[in-house]
Amino acid sequence: MNSRINAGTFSLGDRIVNRMGYGAMQLAGPGVFGPPRDREAAVAVLRAAVEAGVNHIDTSDFYGPHVTNQIIREALHPYDDDLVIVTKVGAVRGEDASWQPAQSAEDLTRAVHDNLRNLGLDRLDVVNLRLMGDIFAPKEGSLTEPFSALAALREQGLIRHLGLSNATAAQVAEAQTIAPVVCVQNHYNLVHRKDDELIDALAAQGIAYVPFFPLGGFSPIQSDALSEVAADIGGSPLQVALAWLLARSPNLLLIPGTSNPLHLSENLAAATLELPADVQARLNTIAIT
Repeated sequence: MNSRINAGTFSLGDRIVNRMGYGAMQLAGPGVFGPPRDREAAVAVLRAAVEAGVNHIDTSDFYGPHVTNQIIREALHPYDDDLVIVTKVGAVRGEDASWQPAQSAEDLTRAVHDNLRNLGLDRLDVVNLRLMGDIFAPKEGSLTEPFSALAALREQGLIRHLGLSNATAAQVAEAQTIAPVVCVQNHYNLVHRKDDELIDALAAQGIAYVPFFPLGGFSPIQSDALSEVAADIGGSPLQVALAWLLARSPNLLLIPGTSNPLHLSENLAAATLELPADVQARLNTIAIT
């Protein structure tokens, strides 16, 4: 693949991926539920991402449900050898579009097979156990039962690597006593930095950290401060936020998502945005504004 992305690379287990990836969540309908308004556009965005050099796609069969994985298969199957598709299990969608925990061994086995079928794969590259916690924030509690169920599916050859999503540092350590963990996917950005210590600990172990919500949780004052920095250096606020994440640690893998080709190009261009030391210092002050 001839990559036009200059963000460097990092490992997901035994796979090497570009640090600027793509998150498929927005390919589903409003509220990540139902089909997209324009399926052809969704297919085109995926193909454009891969053509630009993206070889790490984040998805889940509970997006839609089933919708994003089916679009990924339509757009990209048969997949390039270097493409790594990371999916999540641990939840299902209710008929009212609610997010409901689904973490029994039976639930997880069904979810893995749903992902395999809808993606058109014999083995999943990486499966993250999505811990429900407080739904959108981690909460302490044992993960031995669900993670052991996924470890058993890995031993059967249905999964290549395992990861965690919405997890605490203690849960990461607990999971590592059961099976290797190749990535952790949590809410983290310029102002939401509770995982600073976890990121550094994972970096020391060669484990990827995948932040989501790059602009989530910003106050109006923080958003204004970010916009000022972006205007000064000639980028958009989202581009600056993504560039800051790339500069934060070499083990961060980004998965900005969009269903818009223009926004895709803007997101990928964040990898070319240089953040001098004085700009990074200004950005770091935003977290305490």
